[in-house]
Amino acid sequence: MQASVKWVSGLTFVSKGESGHSIVMDSASTREEQTASSPTELLLQALCGCTAMDVISILKKMKEPVEGFEVKAEGIRATEHPKVITDIKLEYIVKGNINHENLDKAVSLSQEKYCNISIILKRGGVRFEVIKTVQQQD
Repeated sequence: MQASVKWVSGLTFVSKGESGHSIVMDSASTREEQTASSPTELLLQALCGCTAMDVISILKKMKEPVEGFEVKAEGIRATEHPKVITDIKLEYIVKGNINHENLDKAVSLSQEKYCNISIILKRGGVRFEVIKTVQQQD
């Protein structure tokens, strides 16, 4: 696996992965000045994407009638440099009449076996709080 980053201007960079797809990254002193996600925001986005792909794949294999699905992450950062993420609140929101035990199993498999981003973060000392919410469709 390979990646590269090229400087555009200021603290704006374009990153390109082995797949050939590009992502713009930026960091600024204020949110208004920031033109793209920061590298740390991208880490949380990668975490959400990684575990979401796992969980939705597992639920589909279980033939669960998922009608909507979202994963939200909130990262708490250290106040001093390096401002690493110390804690993450990860919320899985599933819409549909699904079996709660199957959701628990899918999330557990993702967090403990399949989602390499979660596992890397945990090995680095990040503490996770996992919340699972099932919403019935109207």
